[in-house]
Amino acid sequence: MPSTALPVLYSFRRCPYAMRARLALIASDTRCALREIVLRDKPAEMLAASPKGTVPVLVMADGAVLEQSLDIMLWALRRNDPQRWLQPDAGTIDDLLALVAACDGDFKPQLDRYKYPNRFDDTAHAARERGAAFLRGLEARLSASPHLAGTHATLADAALMPFVRQFAMVDAAWFDAQPWPRLHAWLSAWTASELFARAMPKYAPWKTGEAGIDFPLP
Repeated sequence: MPSTALPVLYSFRRCPYAMRARLALIASDTRCALREIVLRDKPAEMLAASPKGTVPVLVMADGAVLEQSLDIMLWALRRNDPQRWLQPDAGTIDDLLALVAACDGDFKPQLDRYKYPNRFDDTAHAARERGAAFLRGLEARLSASPHLAGTHATLADAALMPFVRQFAMVDAAWFDAQPWPRLHAWLSAWTASELFARAMPKYAPWKTGEAGIDFPLP
């Protein structure tokens, strides 16, 4: 059982925001007590810590709360960054954060409209085309280096990958047919990686009274 001194991470396996947080926790060798939630039945403990009601939420042993995935990533990596995710070969940390902001502010809304067109006054085709413009930009970046900011993966790669993966899964045949060989290879490498596998185990939903799962597993 995990120590009660560990931070508690409320997570949902398929949520791309939770996914990026878990990737950073693994990359930084940061242990936590993971509590897998059910979105339609959010635990009262999570809502008490973070009334926004979305994952991820990281609750520290002292009661401090991180409610945003990027804040969790930065907290973990600033404590320990053995893979140099905060040290890009090309550009600065501000450039990485700007790329994440473009993903979250511009690409993610198009992903939602593409995936759930009935929720919006829009068409899936139009949203897909707007999302594709962002992906063409990533393809161009990857033409210069194997990762988004140089020769090794960074915060930006880990933060964007879950959303690119989700976009690709909406219509895999269409995505695979696009002339984006470097983006396809980048995404395939991530999803085939040991790091991704360690971030994606299936856990039973957490119940009140349980400590949570010691995460990440060895």
